[in-house]
Amino acid sequence: MSKIKETSTNFANKQALADECSEVYAANIIGGQWALVICSWLINGKLRFGELRKLLPNITERMLTLQLRKLEDSKIVTRTVYAGVPPRVEYELTPIGYELKPIIKQLEKWGDKHKNLK
Repeated sequence: MSKIKETSTNFANKQALADECSEVYAANIIGGQWALVICSWLINGKLRFGELRKLLPNITERMLTLQLRKLEDSKIVTRTVYAGVPPRVEYELTPIGYELKPIIKQLEKWGDKHKNLK
C-alpha cells in the first residue's frame, strides 16, 4: 500500500475534496476493502486481534494493525488492553462506529443486488 505524501498534489486534492464534501470525508475513513470489512465484523461485538485475523485470512498482521490504528485514530474503533500474561486486547466499535451499521447493511443489500445483475 503506497502512502500519499502530504506535500503531493494528489494529497492536496484529496484533502480539499474531503474538506468540502462530507461523502468523500466518510469514504476516506471507511473506504478500501479492509476498513469496511473490519467494521462489518465488529458490528456484531468485541473481537480480539487474533479473532479478526481468523475472520480475515487474506490480511497480513501488519495491514490489520495499520487498519485498526486508522480506525482508532478516526474514533470508529476503540482498543481496550486488559492486564494479564499475555495481555488481552479487544477491539470494538465506538458509538459513532455503530452509527455505520445501517450504512453497512445498505451497502450489503446493494452489493447483493448488484452481484445478481451480472
